[in-house]
Amino acid sequence: MEDTGTPEPRAQMRQPRVADLLADTLRARILRGELPDGSLLPKQSDLLEEFGVSKLAAREALRILETEGLITVRRGNTGGSVVHAPKRDSVAYMLALVLESRQAALPDVGFALQQIEPFCAALCAQRPDRRTAVVPELREAHESLVHAVETGDEKRATPASREFHEAIVRLCGNETLFVVAGALETLWTAQESDWSEHATRAGFFPEPELRKQALDEHAEALALIEQGDADGVARLLRGHLRVAQKYPLTGVSPDQRVQAALLRPLVQPADHV
Repeated sequence: MEDTGTPEPRAQMRQPRVADLLADTLRARILRGELPDGSLLPKQSDLLEEFGVSKLAAREALRILETEGLITVRRGNTGGSVVHAPKRDSVAYMLALVLESRQAALPDVGFALQQIEPFCAALCAQRPDRRTAVVPELREAHESLVHAVETGDEKRATPASREFHEAIVRLCGNETLFVVAGALETLWTAQESDWSEHATRAGFFPEPELRKQALDEHAEALALIEQGDADGVARLLRGHLRVAQKYPLTGVSPDQRVQAALLRPLVQPADHV
């Protein structure tokens, strides 16, 4: 290629704004736990003194953090910026928003859980410390479900069942899976809780024999995890989930979309619920 002698244009490097830098610093403090959940950010006057920034930059930094959901700015006499540490429920809500925007159907969520939760159960079974770190909590969740079913407490039965499944994900030992699969579990739990309320009013809970089968499968899954049978518990849960998910979808169209609004109460600040 002929050299024309004209210098190549240099790439333009974007200089970070003062507000971005301040937001980065405050965000890091929140994520490290230096500013705990529920605490207040330093007052604006303190921020100006510590960082030597303008009021405009400080206000913009707070707007950035508020948009990210890391703080809530309160106005008036009780003003201040309340810290919100990131939570898994927030991930679930954002996931629901994305899925709803993509018009994802509820059976789509259920199918994803059928693939992921058995893998988490297999990881539970592979944990060397499973008898002390996994089994006791799963047994407690299972016994809670047994009590709800035996006493006819339909309102408690569905949450107790979900606690067992959520515990399998939470105790798998992989933090990334816990957050990602846990968000799916939370999303499905919101759907199942909505179904449970309608089922309680309409009286169309599963027949006692089917509920007993589900209890037996929970007990078997617990035993397989305790024995360290990763393949066995994964295989059992795949079949169990296929059947168990039919009930929350009773009367639901296969095209029924994910509803993010069902998860909104999980992410609302306490004074807005």
